[in-house]
Amino acid sequence: MSPLPRPMEWLGRLRQQPEPPRAPSRRHPAPTWREDDLRATWQLVSLLLSYPDDRLLGLLDDIDEALAGLPPEASGPLGRVVAHLRSVPLAALRSDYVDTFDTTRKCALHLTYYAHGDTRKRGIALVQFKQAYRRAGLEIGDDELPDHLSVLLEFGATGDVGIAWKLLNDHRAGVELLQLGLETRRSAWADAVTALRATLPPLDGTQAEAVARLVAEGPPNEDVGLDAYSLDPRLNPHPDDDLSLSDHFDVQGATR
Repeated sequence: MSPLPRPMEWLGRLRQQPEPPRAPSRRHPAPTWREDDLRATWQLVSLLLSYPDDRLLGLLDDIDEALAGLPPEASGPLGRVVAHLRSVPLAALRSDYVDTFDTTRKCALHLTYYAHGDTRKRGIALVQFKQAYRRAGLEIGDDELPDHLSVLLEFGATGDVGIAWKLLNDHRAGVELLQLGLETRRSAWADAVTALRATLPPLDGTQAEAVARLVAEGPPNEDVGLDAYSLDPRLNPHPDDDLSLSDHFDVQGATR
């Protein structure tokens, strides 16, 4: 089987930066999947949640081959997404993607939106994402917000698994709300999030409460823009106040 291109090669969202990584501050349960399965699943979910352009459709045969080596909790739902992409005309796929992810806030792929809406706190959260990538030696391009789920999963597939794991679990309520939104629309892309959720630990009490609160109330709303996102973390005199990376679990020995 020919290997899939690394995400940095097929999308070019991230650029290597020679800056040493640090570890996340809040502990989450360690992954139970083998690291290679975790990275491969995240890479494929990142691909399949991307806009269905000609390049993605040209990778479907390679994706099919890669699915054969994954746990069934991932290969099953991702295989259904691939089948959907094969069976629907390209123009209809693209229209459905835009209607689902770009015009429906309940299916936003930007994780910080669920917790913070369009408020100042979201701007701060975006800075924290960007700092986490930078501390792991990667720099996100200016054409993407750093909390986009495909960007985060690409980072986890090719970069620091531990930091990506922390960010995913910190924003677990957003992942759950995205799943609910896609299932409500009966969207084929719900299966991609199902595969992602299979790699994550069960919801803890705090996360479940956050999901229930967001379902009941929705994200906060404040029309102030995202000014904090313009803050360059390199100029921040107290970057560790934004996201301490001092308490990192070891994922190398994790087994499925």
